Amino acid sequence: MAYVSQEDKKNLTPAIKAVLKKYNVKASIAVRHHSTLVVNIKSSPLDIISAVNESQLERTRLDLECNPHDCKTTAARLAEQYVSVNEYWLEENYKSDPVVLAFLLELKEAMHGPDYFCEDDIQTDYFHRSHYIDINVGSWSKPYICTDSPRDWTPEIEELKQRAEQIIESQKTAMAA
Repeated sequence: MAYVSQEDKKNLTPAIKAVLKKYNVKASIAVRHHSTLVVNIKSSPLDIISAVNESQLERTRLDLECNPHDCKTTAARLAEQYVSVNEYWLEENYKSDPVVLAFLLELKEAMHGPDYFCEDDIQTDYFHRSHYIDINVGSWSKPYICTDSPRDWTPEIEELKQRAEQIIESQKTAMAA
């Protein structure tokens, strides 16, 4: 059963802070429900949001017959200024920015620490690991602040909204015929 104590957090904090300092990232470290070590990233010069948005937009554009709901959902996602990082898909979701990817990989390693283990076996519904980790970039109530010049996603958002409307209109025309 996953368990992380305040003592464990205290032991992992120096390595985590070293990674944060290396990339000039402001963040807080916490323990949630005695099982999860959490890092909440508040600001940095890294455009973390744009890196994940790039991969989201790429996946949406790959689907040439994008359904209107997916277009609208992606447009809404591009407008958000927070993200919960999926630690299992770092390479896929942040490949557009090698510096952001390097930061997240180092942070993940520091959060795991030297005593981390994972003996999960999903086929038998057996989950056994030292602890879970969560990396949050901003939050819905306190957006992430990119201290460098963040990318403006307005053109892409408008393009997706227009594409959704075009698909809806073409579906209406097809149904009317």
